Amino acid sequence: MRRFILPIAAILLTAACSSSKPAPTVDGNVPIGKPAAAKTDAAGVFKTLAGAVRTAKLTWTATAANDPNRLLGRPNQYTSKVAFADSQIPKSDTELGGTSMYKTGDVELGGSVEVFPDPADAAARAKYVEAVTKSVQAFAEYDYSHGSIVLRLSRFLTPDQAAVYKKALDKLS
Repeated sequence: MRRFILPIAAILLTAACSSSKPAPTVDGNVPIGKPAAAKTDAAGVFKTLAGAVRTAKLTWTATAANDPNRLLGRPNQYTSKVAFADSQIPKSDTELGGTSMYKTGDVELGGSVEVFPDPADAAARAKYVEAVTKSVQAFAEYDYSHGSIVLRLSRFLTPDQAAVYKKALDKLS
């Protein structure tokens, strides 16, 4: 009788260990809901936008060390962020005497994509940015949110140019 119990216990233990739970990701976290590969990040969103706006070029990726807002990865803040330049913006709008008035990564040169853990966090960020940029004309910009994504665009783009970005953003699932 005992020689049957050990093989049965081994089979039951193997079945229990091989559950359908997802495997941990590289960072050790187990994805909830969607597999890690299906998560949206700012670089992936930008790649899609750049497919619709060929003049947009990636210029900067936020890290915990270089994020001037110090929001990357903080609670309820963006989990990834990239900035881009758009060659549709005339240099005369961003330069003074041949020198750029802005640094790489500034929205004024093109825009940025911020991706949040959930749509509520993105909506809160969009509302905050809108309040700040609305109060001072020099900070004005186009701001769009779509799900957990916030797209910020330079005020130096025309409304029609910004609309192309918005249309591409709205097509994201």
